[in-house]
Amino acid sequence: MKEKILVTRKVFPAVIERLREHFDVETNDGDQIYTRGELEVRMPGKVGALVSATESIDAPLLRHCTSLRAVANLAVGYNNLDLAALSTAKVIATNTPDVLTESTADFGWALLMATARRTGEAERWLRLGLWEKWALDLFLGVDVHGTTLGVLGMGRIGRAVARRAGGFGMSVLYHDRAPVDAARELGARYCGKDELLRAADHLIITMPYSAQAHHTIGRRELALMKRSATLVNISRGGLVDEEALADALAEGRLAGAGLDVFEQEPLVCSRLLASQKVVATPHIASASEKTRMAMANLAADNLIAALGYGAHAGRPPSVLNPQVLDTA
Repeated sequence: MKEKILVTRKVFPAVIERLREHFDVETNDGDQIYTRGELEVRMPGKVGALVSATESIDAPLLRHCTSLRAVANLAVGYNNLDLAALSTAKVIATNTPDVLTESTADFGWALLMATARRTGEAERWLRLGLWEKWALDLFLGVDVHGTTLGVLGMGRIGRAVARRAGGFGMSVLYHDRAPVDAARELGARYCGKDELLRAADHLIITMPYSAQAHHTIGRRELALMKRSATLVNISRGGLVDEEALADALAEGRLAGAGLDVFEQEPLVCSRLLASQKVVATPHIASASEKTRMAMANLAADNLIAALGYGAHAGRPPSVLNPQVLDTA
């Protein structure tokens, strides 16, 4: 008899079939977001779960899941996983890094360009039939070429974003917890966070979220930025104080914002939605068909290996708490 696993969100059929080669798979073909109560009903008896960022796996939930041995997160970010609790329960946790790096960086640049050049605002205006003539000052934006790009978080995605800046003749500054060796070959210069905020013409946030990083960009930080600057967030919504950002935009203290992530997804701050200075998208930075399939396959690879099957049995490709493997 095959061991049971739970897939908490709708996943590509080909990936489900791969999982069914090894497991008895409970799927969520309706793609509803399970409540905590529903997870408490569905998780017991399962040895593994393939989850998304919409499910929080923490100590209270794990108390209901005594047979659980592995959780595969279908995302590179894992602030929805309580790693300490998972490790204590000897549950292997994994994520999906690398495979989404380039697509996410591409999309960060799409947001940056759209924000700087006001393309969303201009398109809405055109579709409303308001274009009657060309004008010299029509939808004046800010340049990207030859300006300074600020990257907050120089991990995989931050480096991919910085690498693209060379094609625009930009200077690149970055801030992270410490200088990153790989950033030097990109021509990126490390600086303090406040210096980054003051100098950047375009700031893009590519750092992971944690409780300590909540509202990394708040009122104080926004006040340091140039009035002509733009801000792009492709990481997690909680990194930016949305009310403070809405105030800065409304008061003309920032030229624009490109946001793919929000604090209370899928709810979006109404003031940001109402602002013509905001380009907003529904958490789709990694949403190319090729990349999302790669993410799903990597999550499946992780779960299969973590539960002792396949070519990498016992050693999932991207484990977050390797100490659990060492004590297994």
